[in-house]
Amino acid sequence: MPDETISFDFFNPEPILIVLSGPSGVGKDAVLQSLRKRRFPIHIVVTATSREPRPEEINGVDYIFVSQTHFEEMITNDELLEHALVYHQYKGIPKSQVRQALASGKDVILRVDVQGAARIRSLCPDAIMIFLLPSNAPEWFKRLRDRRSETEESLKLRIETARIELEQLGLFDYVVVNAEDQLENAVDTIIAIIDAEHHRIPPRKITL
Repeated sequence: MPDETISFDFFNPEPILIVLSGPSGVGKDAVLQSLRKRRFPIHIVVTATSREPRPEEINGVDYIFVSQTHFEEMITNDELLEHALVYHQYKGIPKSQVRQALASGKDVILRVDVQGAARIRSLCPDAIMIFLLPSNAPEWFKRLRDRRSETEESLKLRIETARIELEQLGLFDYVVVNAEDQLENAVDTIIAIIDAEHHRIPPRKITL
């Protein structure tokens, strides 16, 4: 008789943490919006920021918009997993959101700049790091200009920052190209990465 005591119950994927980064204007927000529309089963962390909302942005959905004073209080009270001063404005990841979602068994995805990604990597070496890129520089410049929220000075700053960020590609596990009018292809690739990571041996261990 065959041995029927063998168990295959070892495949029980634990929640994972995905970090989405890349240059300003590359489409990180658009990727997250697409995941929401698809009702993909993942907790999307809402970043806190001290900047003013753009006309189309919704507080609590696109960002948590707070005053600079409030943000600095969050820093003092150790309420942020990571934070940075980006283009003269604060951005940060609320600790409680990430920990509560992971504890409930949900995968978590968060968007940060490269500086923030490095911080998350140091806190959680098994986080999955994805760098989002445009297909070429002219396309990226057009996206930034089409936002109509950039002065020539701020545009130059973002371009110089992007050059520095590209030197940090070795920090990341994956690169995904978000080409013009090909957003859903980029999102498909990110979903495939998440699915593959859930079948990884050994599995990643997320501790924060």
